[in-house]
Amino acid sequence: MKRQLQRQGQLRDDGSPAVQRRQPPQARPAPGGAGAGRRTGPADFVKDVRGELRKVAWPSRAEVVNYSTVVLFTLIVLTALIFVLDLGFQKWVTFLFKA
Repeated sequence: MKRQLQRQGQLRDDGSPAVQRRQPPQARPAPGGAGAGRRTGPADFVKDVRGELRKVAWPSRAEVVNYSTVVLFTLIVLTALIFVLDLGFQKWVTFLFKA
């Protein structure tokens, strides 16, 4: 353990703790990269939004239909499963606490 601490610079050769100075924190750049602090007008904003929307990989009509079908089928199956479980627990609890 002592050798490992010496290799890490936390102990001196004689075994005494090494004094470590804290370095001041470095300034972080503003989120959003360069130019994040500048304000743009409404026309520039709309132009930038349109440019970004052109870069989006939009799904085809067939993909949207397939994804929607999967979501609806899953919704129906899970709704039916929860209904059946709820009905089963209801019957079990009423049987258990029948007066």
